[in-house]
Parts: sequence; C-alpha cells; structure tokens
Amino acid sequence: MPSLAIPLISASNLRDLGGWPTEDGRHVRKGLVYRAPALADLAPEDEAVIAALGLRTVCDFRGTRERLHRPVQIAGATTLSLPIEPSVGAGLSDILHTGKVSGHFRQADMMELLQEAYVDYALRNSEQYRAMFRCLLQPDGLPLLIHCTAGKDRTGFGSALLLSALGVAWAHVVEDYLATNVLWKQEIARDFFNLPGDVVQVLLGAHEPLLTAAFVALRREYGSLDAYLTGPIGLDAQARIRLADVLLEPDDAMGRQGQARV
Repeated sequence: MPSLAIPLISASNLRDLGGWPTEDGRHVRKGLVYRAPALADLAPEDEAVIAALGLRTVCDFRGTRERLHRPVQIAGATTLSLPIEPSVGAGLSDILHTGKVSGHFRQADMMELLQEAYVDYALRNSEQYRAMFRCLLQPDGLPLLIHCTAGKDRTGFGSALLLSALGVAWAHVVEDYLATNVLWKQEIARDFFNLPGDVVQVLLGAHEPLLTAAFVALRREYGSLDAYLTGPIGLDAQARIRLADVLLEPDDAMGRQGQARV
C-alpha cells in the first residue's frame, strides 16, 4: 500500500487514504481524507501533528457510550457524530456490553459476531455512511477525518466504501483495510483481559472475510455496488463525477515510481 501512515506518540493507525490507483489510471489525492482511531488524550507533540493536517471535518462513527468515555476534540474542525451503536458489536469496547460475549466464547463465535456487525454496517447503518459522503462533497468540508474507536471496523468499512466508489480495485481496497494489522498497536487490548487470548486476537484484528461479507450482503440486497451507492448512499452519476473530480488526480501527477509498502 502507499506508505502514508502518520506516526503519533500516543495513538496508532492514523493514515492518509490518498495514493491508491484507480482502475481508470488515476490516483486518490493525498492530504484530503484521513482514517484514524479515536484521537483522544493526545500528547502535545501529536496535537501539533494533527493541527498540521488542517482538518475541517471529523466524522465520528462511535456510539454514545464510546464518545462519552473518550471525548475527541480536533481544534479547528467541525465534528459530525454519526453513531453506529453496538447492537451487535459495532464498537470494540462496547462488545462486552451487548450481552453476547462471555469467557466461554470461541474464535468462531467472535468471527460470527463480527460478521453480523459488518453486514449491519452495510444494510442498517447506510445513513451514517451517506452523511460521510455528503461531507466529502461539501466545498469547505476537506480535509476530512473519519474515525471510530480503533479505526478498524466501522472506519474500515467506510474507507472501503469510499475507495470502491472512486474506482480503486478490490485488491487495493482490501490491502488498505488489512493494513490495520500492521499499523495499529492495539492500545485498547487491556479492555478485554477477561476473554481468552485467541478470541481477543480475533476481536482486535482486521479480517478480509468480514469486509467481503459486508460487500456481498449489499450486492445481494441491492443487486450491485453501483445500485447501493446510488440508493442508500445517495451517490447518483453526477455525484460520483463530482466526488472523483474532488478526490482523484491524473495518473501523471503521481508519477510511475514504485509505491512503498507497509
């Protein structure tokens, strides 16, 4: 993947979504859309790094309890709360509060629970992602940051949806999604001390079958990704063109040099 991770002292998994090639020969512009975990309790040095990004909009996918537990305030940015509540495990910390998880859980149980959550992102939380795209199309809305708690699941699906809408090949979409397994230091692992270690690792990882399940579900429900984007997400043909005009740049602007990998 493009080496666009932004190192911080007090958090991990912050990165620029730019740099990915599209199937028509363009590239996603850098410096316009970022993905991250919840950037709370930042070190002063990290606050300076975030300030340098010049963020104007923050889309926060965390549920109510998560936001109250770890408030996030980015100076100079308008924060839009787009809560995806943990009814089936949307938030990592809140999974323990769904009543579906116990010390007897197995890896397969956790994968099944997470797959439910991912399908829910696509089919029952499309309005939150629709609002994200509305922000992306606002003339003064960029640069924009999307985040949840770990920057892994709700943010991962949102990032995959955006890259797919821009025409990035599925292999690169998955590569961006799985980069969390390299970049995220699992700072919230301590919250799951009472679960078996192998289950915790499933819970804290990014898994390609989960992302695939969400996209299979939306295609099954709506017939195609284009129909899903046009319908629940509200991106008609003209909106797709405007989105590409804003977020994509010509192939020759990026050059032909090999991209660094994480």
